Amino acid sequence: MNNAMKFDYRGIVRLVTAVVAFAMVLYHMWAIGFGSPEAVYFRGIHLLFALTLTFLIFRFSGAIDDKPKALDLILLAVSITPILYLFVNYDYVVNRIFYVDDLTLSDKIMGITLIVLLMEAVRRVLGWALPITAAVFLFYGLVVAQIEPQRMLDQLYMTTEGIFGIPLSVSATYVLIFVVFGTFMERTGTGQLFMDFATGLTGHHTGGPGKVAVVSSSLFGAISGSAVANVMVTGQISIPLMKRTGFKPEFAGAVEAVASTGGQIMPPIMGAAAFVMAEFLGVSYGEVVIWSIIPALLYYIACFAAVHFEAKRLGLKGLSKSELPRLGAVVTRNGHLFLPVVAILVMMYSGFSAPLAALVGTLSCFPVAALRAHTRVNCTWENLTGAMVDGARNTLSVALACAAAGIIVGVVTISGLGIVFTQFVVHLSKDMLLPALMLTMLAGMVLGMGIPTTPAYIIMTALLVPAIVKLGVIVPAAHMFAFYFAILSAITPPVALAVFAASGIAKSDLWRTGWAAVKIGATGFIVPYMFVYEPSLLMIGPWPQILSSCATAIVGVLLFSGGLHQYFLTATNWWQRPMLIVAGLLLIKPGWESDIIGAVLAITVIVTQYLARRATVAAALKPETAAE
Repeated sequence: MNNAMKFDYRGIVRLVTAVVAFAMVLYHMWAIGFGSPEAVYFRGIHLLFALTLTFLIFRFSGAIDDKPKALDLILLAVSITPILYLFVNYDYVVNRIFYVDDLTLSDKIMGITLIVLLMEAVRRVLGWALPITAAVFLFYGLVVAQIEPQRMLDQLYMTTEGIFGIPLSVSATYVLIFVVFGTFMERTGTGQLFMDFATGLTGHHTGGPGKVAVVSSSLFGAISGSAVANVMVTGQISIPLMKRTGFKPEFAGAVEAVASTGGQIMPPIMGAAAFVMAEFLGVSYGEVVIWSIIPALLYYIACFAAVHFEAKRLGLKGLSKSELPRLGAVVTRNGHLFLPVVAILVMMYSGFSAPLAALVGTLSCFPVAALRAHTRVNCTWENLTGAMVDGARNTLSVALACAAAGIIVGVVTISGLGIVFTQFVVHLSKDMLLPALMLTMLAGMVLGMGIPTTPAYIIMTALLVPAIVKLGVIVPAAHMFAFYFAILSAITPPVALAVFAASGIAKSDLWRTGWAAVKIGATGFIVPYMFVYEPSLLMIGPWPQILSSCATAIVGVLLFSGGLHQYFLTATNWWQRPMLIVAGLLLIKPGWESDIIGAVLAITVIVTQYLARRATVAAALKPETAAE
């Protein structure tokens, strides 16, 4: 009897969780299709759904369980009360004069309650790092900057400049629908299509399984935008394949981690921080995508080249063609599953908003899958509801992170910390750009170690981006610089979440995998400096300059990767390796002077390697000729 009751309780909780998640997705779809309500309502409802699901799903320990205790249900009820309070008293909230009218006792109680329980919800989903960061900023505002507690609560709770600010708006407007699109694509078989497509395209080449990981992760990144999610989906297949064909476990894990991390910078659908950037800059998401194309291309070329050169150096072959799906058959059989992605791109570049394009793409997933009998089996009510529920659950980390980031942004704004920090960075760097960029890079890596990309980018935007803009960097390049280093922390030891996930699958040493990932992704650490000094790499400027910068950068990336992995036409010797690295760096850096020097160094190495390889081949043929 007792067991039956337990089962009944779990079943009820599962049903309630599914209904709330389903309602969350339907509400946001309705808002995109018919127009979202006023900011407080729209952002508040988004956070209300997120808090409800968090306390239903996540226990105090952070474990996921479908049996909430009485304390969880009490916290759930208490956490949503401050949001409902704003809705009930909406006229009072919008008509009062912020910072002038005193808060009532109930305003103060509700504000403090929301801040405390939001921190607890974030801790359950993301761990301690982000709540501690937010608490440090609150301490600064209240104790160091001596902002009145009432004024601080007003900023954070009663306005749209704090918890209900732009970060939460981005989560509600953009992130949820793109995450749901990803879960719809997965449920209709597109994830397997990406893997089969990549395997058929590159599996038989030198280092084939490594190249499969790069291509499949870049494709999956187009529908995911999450480094860890990419690793867990594509790495389960690609990492064992790489190990089987001779790659060391740490290299296999590193390739997957680096390739998956690039998903957040991979157009057409990037990570959540890209939508935040578009909102901060007041530009379309399509413009952010355009800025990202060349840097993303360079990133993945470097990763692909690293696999190729490492495989050549170790003498590894690709997979047998008999083991691989035929590319033509894959496209013929399942190519129709690409249509939702095509629909999004067509709509976005026809002038429609990104959320509306994502909604159309999402709604087309199951009808497109129903076009063919073998994919029609995925078109079930269970898969549809599962995709909705998964989409809502996968949004929780971003929604809560954005709400917590709103606390940080609110404190920075009201305390003037942004101006203080800008002056500090400018002073510390002695008015020189390079030291300021290095400080920004280090800050991004440190922040990204403990918190997700989106809040890390938001904090950098508030504190560091104004400093490098003041030193002469154009605004898009400054934001892209911060964006890149918030992302690259996923592959930077000691805390590298993508590496942790990949290392677990590869069963490799964590530190060796981390440093291998830094080596493979080294180009990602260099390119941001280059587009700061030469925005043509962001496709800003005249087309001849953009094309020439792109072409020389691609060659530079190949040379740089060859130097790092000790192989180009042949294995490098003691002087060829540093020369390739220097040549690569000079060619990645835009400018005809550096290009000429880099070309001379590259030609020197290539010619000597070509002659050495020819001599080796001739020596190998000589005994055969003599024997004849």
